[in-house]
Amino acid sequence: MINFSINKTAFLNNLRITKQAISTKVAIPTLSKIKIDVSTEGITLTGSNGQISIENFLSKDDENAGMLITDPGSILLEASFFESVVNNLPEVTFEFKEIEQNQVVLTSGQSEITLKGLDVEMYPRIQEMPTENPLKIKAGVLKEIFTETAFAVSTQESRPILTGLHLTLTDNKILKSVATDSHRMSQRVITLDKLSENFDLVLPNKSVNSFKSVFSDDDTELDIFFSSNQILIRNETISFYTRLVEGNYPDTNRLIPSDADYTLDLTFDVANLRHTMDRAKLLSNATTNGTVKLSITGDQIIATVNSPEVGSVHEEITPLAKSGDDLTISFNPQYLIDALKVIKEPEVRIRFISPVRPFTLVPKSDTLDFVQLVTPVRTN
Repeated sequence: MINFSINKTAFLNNLRITKQAISTKVAIPTLSKIKIDVSTEGITLTGSNGQISIENFLSKDDENAGMLITDPGSILLEASFFESVVNNLPEVTFEFKEIEQNQVVLTSGQSEITLKGLDVEMYPRIQEMPTENPLKIKAGVLKEIFTETAFAVSTQESRPILTGLHLTLTDNKILKSVATDSHRMSQRVITLDKLSENFDLVLPNKSVNSFKSVFSDDDTELDIFFSSNQILIRNETISFYTRLVEGNYPDTNRLIPSDADYTLDLTFDVANLRHTMDRAKLLSNATTNGTVKLSITGDQIIATVNSPEVGSVHEEITPLAKSGDDLTISFNPQYLIDALKVIKEPEVRIRFISPVRPFTLVPKSDTLDFVQLVTPVRTN
């Protein structure tokens, strides 16, 4: 029969991290619950929606927790309701005490609230993972390559494989992250400091977004483990499990042109080009094809949008450098805006092949192995 007291803020912080894996719309009713395991070492909170599972451990030695464990045990409680109750308790600490028939009494100051729980045997078990030879990487590094690529995943369920992020490790150290929705692509490659086993997997985009909010400390080192259908990312206190997208990701290497293919090479100030595209997008949203036309003639580069109902944009853009042939090309300005958002350097190099072939963006310094593709739109 569980009995412990704890600092409310410390408990809530752990509860909120764990609760990110819990959905209100679940096929299995017990997955709307939070699992609370109390041992002599501390408290483990578990949440799952069937796709993502989070185990979060709060040690009794954590000074911020002010934890006093009298009796260990386990119970399931309705996650959202339990969080609301704890959040509204009046004092900085509260006591959690299990009584008969899976009921729990929360006491804080003059407040005493009784909650009905369930036996933990009803909770689905998290699939076991092999935990040898982990890939080791800083949370901040993984977040960065996710941010640079995940925006390009597809939102269309018609091709489920494209709704995930393609991660591969080759030569035991070359980590590549790729996303495409078939209209654009973003690819980032880094070399790891420590060798690991090669892998090829597709991570659901929802899991990518959850990961970024669960692991808030960018300096924490993560251990990552893989199986055929699941990945486990963990640090000292949090274990983050997620199922993988099934299937084979298309070969995106063939989409990247060789240097000899390009006919036009432009360098822009990232901020200036993005502001121009922001203005163009305001009117392109009112056009039937939602495009902006870029006309490159000699030293002149002009972005135009014409909407019969709203008006037009005609803006001259000054490149920082230019070489190659004249070209006129149309594309969705939002794709270019999204691509520019994740380029941290002040200058971007954009290279073109023809009006109907994808163009590429890379940071001007070329010190990063980071390339993006945008497919043009054919217009009359």
